[in-house]
Amino acid sequence: MASPVSSAPGGVAVVGSGLIGRSWAMLFASAGFRVKLFDIEPRQVTDALVSLRKEMKMLEMSGYLKGELGAEEQLSLISGCSDLREAVEGALHVQECVPENLEMKRKLFAQLDKITDDHVVLSSSSSCLLPSKLFAGLAHVKQCLVAHPVNPPYYVPLVELVPHPETAPATVDRTYALMRRVGQSPVRLLREVDGFALNRLQYAVIAEAWRLVEVCGWRCCQELRPCWHQGQGAQAAGGIGCWQRTRQDIPGVPGVEQVVTTRSWAFPKERMGPLETMHLNAEGMLSYCDRYSEGMKRVLKTFGPIPEFSGATAEKVHQAMCVKVPDDAEHLAARRAWRDGCLMRLAQLKHQLPQ
Repeated sequence: MASPVSSAPGGVAVVGSGLIGRSWAMLFASAGFRVKLFDIEPRQVTDALVSLRKEMKMLEMSGYLKGELGAEEQLSLISGCSDLREAVEGALHVQECVPENLEMKRKLFAQLDKITDDHVVLSSSSSCLLPSKLFAGLAHVKQCLVAHPVNPPYYVPLVELVPHPETAPATVDRTYALMRRVGQSPVRLLREVDGFALNRLQYAVIAEAWRLVEVCGWRCCQELRPCWHQGQGAQAAGGIGCWQRTRQDIPGVPGVEQVVTTRSWAFPKERMGPLETMHLNAEGMLSYCDRYSEGMKRVLKTFGPIPEFSGATAEKVHQAMCVKVPDDAEHLAARRAWRDGCLMRLAQLKHQLPQ
């Protein structure tokens, strides 16, 4: 009988050996895929493999290693290379993880377009660059999409799947199935929108936190944390979407199915708040602003005027929420009881965690 490793389901190329790339490599290996981790700098590849070994061994010792294979078996599935053609040879899926720079990514996908066939999915980890700009002019555009993870994807399962206008539905379906297979929680956007779904929600919170600091001073920043992790974030960590809270707490006010499954990214981020999350997602706050401020500003400019929260849109979101929680007293009371039970258990857990 073949061993689990020898019967691995196929090959995946991860292009970029930074934090996101290493995390993707771990995820794919946890499901038994052979992974080639590419970086243009051989030293970066070597360092990445050393980091992977250390982290996966630590996860195994603590009981948090994903998948049915042990750390050594998973590590044996991951190899490094600094030749792009070699990296994608035999791959069924290519996951790009280079820095968030449009020209850099376009140049890379132009190279990938020339050295891959009609059966490979070309996927970008971009956090907010539109697929129509990333994949413009590619011969294999039907095989291209964005699969945007939350940082770090090994620990946070949400992945946004964002198609190019010409992406084949089969490409999205195939990537959705792959994400489910490696233990992620994919959500499909029917069309591209600047900032996708998660970052549009996140940037709105960040922008308001920033304004509060500008208006109230630095001490306000310290007060923002409990506003988040003792209030909004606590409900988000329980898997309760913002529209569900509206529907349950104010009878008759319309709500809608949550855009993103908040439980998949809010805890423990609900304990940190938006500013600390930014600080940890780069080499400090200044590094985060240097990397992402232009994209954040671009997305925020598309938000448009303040909604009226009435009319046809209100009716649509009301109907959507009623599918999940009918607006009669019995169903609303039952859902509130479920919510309160989740929050009670979450509060008990928070008391056990270090600050």
